Amino acid sequence: MTRHRAHIAMIGIPAVSHVLPSLEIIRELVARGHRVTYANDPAAADLIAPTGAELVPYASSLPVADNDWPEDPIGAMGVFLDDAVQALPQLREAYDRDPADLYLYDIGAYPARVIAETQGRPLMQLSPTYVSWEGYEEEVAAHLWALPGADAYRERFTRWLAESGAVTTDMDAFAGRPSQALATIPKAMQPNADRVDTSTVTFVGPCFDLRSGSDDWTRPAEAERVLLVSLGSAYTRQPEFYRRCLAAFGDLPGWHVVLQIGKYVDPAELGAIPSNVEVHSWVPQRAVLERADAFVTHAGMGGSSEGLLAGVPMIAVPQGVDQFTNADRLVELGVARRIDTADATAEALRTALEELVGDPEVARRSERLRAEALAEGGTKRAADLVEALLDR
Repeated sequence: MTRHRAHIAMIGIPAVSHVLPSLEIIRELVARGHRVTYANDPAAADLIAPTGAELVPYASSLPVADNDWPEDPIGAMGVFLDDAVQALPQLREAYDRDPADLYLYDIGAYPARVIAETQGRPLMQLSPTYVSWEGYEEEVAAHLWALPGADAYRERFTRWLAESGAVTTDMDAFAGRPSQALATIPKAMQPNADRVDTSTVTFVGPCFDLRSGSDDWTRPAEAERVLLVSLGSAYTRQPEFYRRCLAAFGDLPGWHVVLQIGKYVDPAELGAIPSNVEVHSWVPQRAVLERADAFVTHAGMGGSSEGLLAGVPMIAVPQGVDQFTNADRLVELGVARRIDTADATAEALRTALEELVGDPEVARRSERLRAEALAEGGTKRAADLVEALLDR
């Protein structure tokens, strides 16, 4: 079927873990001949540019540069609301002049739904994490709304919706129940997946370019096994944890270790580096995982998804937000051990690694989950569903 060239807008936030899951979908839509604009803070421009999408710049107030988020959940949610309030006029100016035929948006980009509703255009959320399910409000959200400051937050959000002209003025429906959504995670990572409304949510699995990156890292010829240690992009200021990893895995017979330490830690803080360890501020994670035999991860949804897609057992060391839930889910799936940071001694880390790689059942489960994630369709299926929404 030949489709007209549409203007598809993606509205996102500059957090790397929220930008990366969308990029291959955007690249595919551009390749199919659509004009795609991607609204985001200029800080994300270098990530977006290779997709071929046109950057629509707006200034975000989210504290992604220094990762200085409020510790309490209501405070963190308030930061996103503050950003939405100040971003909406900027985005309106851009998209009132140049309306899209369809709007895609990140879960934190609230202005996108306002704009799509006021323009009467179709809308689809791209969720880089798990989605709500039937009973979510009673089982999870009710505890959140009992916290100090929750009533004031809800009142402020509701008032903003009324003032913005949004059609959906119920806060819970607006923020938690998208009209259409693509979940770019393995369905295996979704809590209560059997209670998710599949008439509005489709699990397409991780949308990575499985062909690229294979030449970005070379497995040493002498390495019998490879271990990747990475705490992602936001929770990397952990020199003591890295020193424990060096004590646990440095000079471990047969193992080559790739240690990513992020931009906040100086390698000199780690002391002597064992000969079987390479240390980097950043590594091409998927390329390493394609050749790895195990993965120490903070259990962010991106890292968890990449680990499942690579079919490697994981040691989950959660650092914040949804990572504790993700770590527990990986354990439930039978492919990981959870070790909290305070308990992550060299002995505990080494024992977990030896137990995981020595268990044939873990290997079988990892391969099965990898096959299931690949079967969900990934980028091509996601782009097909976006185009199908254009046809409605």
